[in-house]
Amino acid sequence: MHIDIVSAVPELLDSFLNHSILKRAQDNKTVEIFVHDLHDFADNKHRRIDDYPYGGASGMVMSIQPVEKAITQLQKERHYDEIIFPTPDAPLYNQKTANTLSTLGNIIILCGHYKGIDQRIRDHFITMEVSIGDYVLTGGELAAAIITDSIVRLIPGSISDETSALTDSFQDNLLSPPVYTRPAEYNGWKVPGVLLSGNHKDIDEWQMNEALRKTQQIRPDLLSDDLTE
Repeated sequence: MHIDIVSAVPELLDSFLNHSILKRAQDNKTVEIFVHDLHDFADNKHRRIDDYPYGGASGMVMSIQPVEKAITQLQKERHYDEIIFPTPDAPLYNQKTANTLSTLGNIIILCGHYKGIDQRIRDHFITMEVSIGDYVLTGGELAAAIITDSIVRLIPGSISDETSALTDSFQDNLLSPPVYTRPAEYNGWKVPGVLLSGNHKDIDEWQMNEALRKTQQIRPDLLSDDLTE
């Protein structure tokens, strides 16, 4: 997979993309991730990428020219399956979307800043808009990092136990059941006996019941979503 991230502040992504699973995935060629500085595509001597909004509203807006040039230049190098813009005014990003994106070949993630990007970019270039939650961030870099991480960890070769990602929360519209590790008892706190029994049928049943209980308690909306699909 090939991921291009276009950012006004690319330094914000350096540490996140170059450690842990994302670094391993890049080192073993499972994924290629490139971050592009939007200022490099500005056609003015001050490398300015924003301007005042029409209509007299407050704040600044990312200009159309550098964004258009960045996307157009990248498209000359390869075909992109999706050009993604993380923005609060979009459908919520979820595990199902991450699963779908992880099967693609090439994507661009455009990081917004200021009051947003010129609507014409959204109209003519963006193919997918997603929101990571009902709140506003200073810029789209954190959202881009979240999307990238959620995608890459699903790609075979990124994590050592490839089946682990398939049992994460939300994969079956359920939250994950509680997990435990050694020792079996600590300060009098014991691991549920069924997990020590070696009976895989009983363990599977316990895990499913706990996942259902946890989901009903914390995120009952997930169960409602499952019934409507």
